Amino acid sequence: MDKWFTVDKLDGQTYVISEYRHWEETHCYLLNGSERSLLIDTGLGISNIYDEVRRITDKSVAAAATHVHWDHIGGHKYFSEIYAHGEELGWLNGHFPLTIETVREMVLDRCDIPEDFDVSSYELFRGTPSRVLEDHDVIDLGGRSVEVLHTPGHSPGHMCFWEKDRGYLYTGDLVYKDVLFAYYPSTDPEAYLESLEKIAVLPVKRVLPAHHSLDIQTELIRRMRDALRELKAEGRLHHGGGRLDYGDWGIWL
Repeated sequence: MDKWFTVDKLDGQTYVISEYRHWEETHCYLLNGSERSLLIDTGLGISNIYDEVRRITDKSVAAAATHVHWDHIGGHKYFSEIYAHGEELGWLNGHFPLTIETVREMVLDRCDIPEDFDVSSYELFRGTPSRVLEDHDVIDLGGRSVEVLHTPGHSPGHMCFWEKDRGYLYTGDLVYKDVLFAYYPSTDPEAYLESLEKIAVLPVKRVLPAHHSLDIQTELIRRMRDALRELKAEGRLHHGGGRLDYGDWGIWL
């Protein structure tokens, strides 16, 4: 079977749906409550993530984007209820700052594509959210609630999702083990630091990133924050700073 997704169970009500056959190794998270479910990010859209979700739950599912980049909203087309931050609504309406040709090249890059996938037909998702999320909004799933944290830097409307009862922090592209991207014109290195300051004070028990390794110690957040604090103090926290390596992570300014 030409299987695109890998599904792992984090606990009895939480699953990670991963795309390991693409170099970005995007992770999407399905959170099941007693009344409804939340899917944080929907991946590249190369394969139908809705089918995977339906194998896990028969509850109604809302798809929330940590941010409106192609590798996080590709599967939104399969869901009728979608959430996004107000800062990126323009991107959902056809004003994404990269051309579709550039995006298609990135989709193809270092990817073991399924035989039935035609990259020439790949399009960026467009749509109108059924709910526009703001900082500190709460998503109630029934016996399970998730707080929205606006954490710009990687993108203007980037969000982390904080599940206090479990100590789970779904960090999107703000925190992961690899090179963080903060060099695009739509990124903001100083806002990146402010967002790290915001989440560093939380009593996080598990960091759940949108890419690459799931084996992340919570102290990584503070190490990233401290590194960016130092760059700011040196006057180096700005675009054009190049690619900086900190061992198990890096940042491209």
